[in-house]
Amino acid sequence: MQYNTSRKELIIPEYGRHLQQMVDHCLTIEDRQKRNQFAHYIISVMGTLNPHLRDIPDFQHKLWDQLFIMSDFQLQVDCPVETPTKEVLFTKPDRIPYPVPNYKYRYYGRNVQSLIEQTSQLEDGDKKDALTIATANYMKKCYLKWNKDHVEDSIIWQHVEDMSDGALKFKRDFPVLAFVDLSDQREIKPKKNNKNRNKNRNKNRI
Repeated sequence: MQYNTSRKELIIPEYGRHLQQMVDHCLTIEDRQKRNQFAHYIISVMGTLNPHLRDIPDFQHKLWDQLFIMSDFQLQVDCPVETPTKEVLFTKPDRIPYPVPNYKYRYYGRNVQSLIEQTSQLEDGDKKDALTIATANYMKKCYLKWNKDHVEDSIIWQHVEDMSDGALKFKRDFPVLAFVDLSDQREIKPKKNNKNRNKNRNKNRI
């Protein structure tokens, strides 16, 4: 008995050993026309084994790529799609640099910084003042999430000015920022369904 551990390692195990043997046999066919016919037959078998690939765009292209991979790119046939190469398929893509923004107050998050930048570009007026106050209120709520102590409005407005590079400043006619007490927020538990309990009580009475 011959075990799989002593056999040749499968390149794509999902297709099984029989299909790999068909690919190996295709490499030994000397007549190019017969080799082309046998390669198309292998492609049809691969498509039958993986019907879920039919919903993928360029279905045939994917199967031909896998066929060349299983043949270690030694198969020479008339491919209906662009013949894949080992260098193209196994070349690693360029590494995308991870953005590391240099924010002074990172606990506010990227969205707050983006909101302040957009607010700074607005023209002076009621719309800009209203959006500045709304942003400051939200920043106060974010600040209290990691610092449970009470925070002064002057600190929030100083952060707004620093994050906007001085474009947004506190005005005397601005209202006091809303007080947010996160410690007083209680978890609301769902009400229990008493229908089953009443049914059991009625059964006991009977």
